[in-house]
Amino acid sequence: MTAFIRALGGRLPPVALVLGGVTSIQFGAALAATLFSRAGPAGIAFLRVGLAAAILMLIVRPRPSDSSPAQLRLAALLGLALGGMNLCFYEALDRIPLGPAVTIEFIGPLSVAVAMSRRALDLLWVGLAAVGIVLLSGGLHGAHSGAGIAFAAMAGGLWALYIVINARAAAAFRGATGLALAMSVGGLAVAAPGIAGAGSALLSPSLLVLSIAVAVLGSAIPYSLETQALRRLRPGTFSVLMSLEPAVAALAGLVVLGQHLSSIQVLAIAFVVLASAGASRTGAPIPVEA
Repeated sequence: MTAFIRALGGRLPPVALVLGGVTSIQFGAALAATLFSRAGPAGIAFLRVGLAAAILMLIVRPRPSDSSPAQLRLAALLGLALGGMNLCFYEALDRIPLGPAVTIEFIGPLSVAVAMSRRALDLLWVGLAAVGIVLLSGGLHGAHSGAGIAFAAMAGGLWALYIVINARAAAAFRGATGLALAMSVGGLAVAAPGIAGAGSALLSPSLLVLSIAVAVLGSAIPYSLETQALRRLRPGTFSVLMSLEPAVAALAGLVVLGQHLSSIQVLAIAFVVLASAGASRTGAPIPVEA
């Protein structure tokens, strides 16, 4: 698959590659949501992270003994952030629509980009994003939605933490060694709630196949497409395109899950997309999720 995507990357425009990656990851999230009734959000989070860890360990074959204690601690922290982020996001997705969940979560990387910028104009983007979140939150009612908003916000905070730690891990490890170790820790971190929530459903062959599809759509395909695109796009342009994620998530929620949004919620998502695009054009690029 990687070789096919690499060959495809040489033929398609880089903009199409980024949009393809964004579409893949959000429709992968929508597919994951359809599996919650079978294994629960924690169970699907465990399957996604655990399967991704298994694939990475087979490909990279890292040896923990080759890493220093400081490197292993860094990988462990990265894994905890990664596992927690996936778990919180799927818990949010079980309670609120995909578009709002991704929009609220996207505040994490937006905050990191603004913090790295030091430009006064970024205060405008922060204010615009804040208005969007307030409008979005006001359109989601009930204790169930309140918990969903909280989980999405926690996922965003963990995404921001993941970005900061991953920057250090990228400098400390060669290749994908750090990510493979971190993903393994992340899988172990969500194993207990995942097994408790899914039980014997984890042994279902059909569920495993669909979970592999979620992992491929949510990780393998978008990561490969984005890597190809980054070789041919400026970081600022890439970031603006990545800012479309909340809008694409709303589309995936409508097409796959039948989740209709009110005009106020659509406007709120548009505010956050505009804020993200503006911040990435005037300041630091919006970091991406692995």
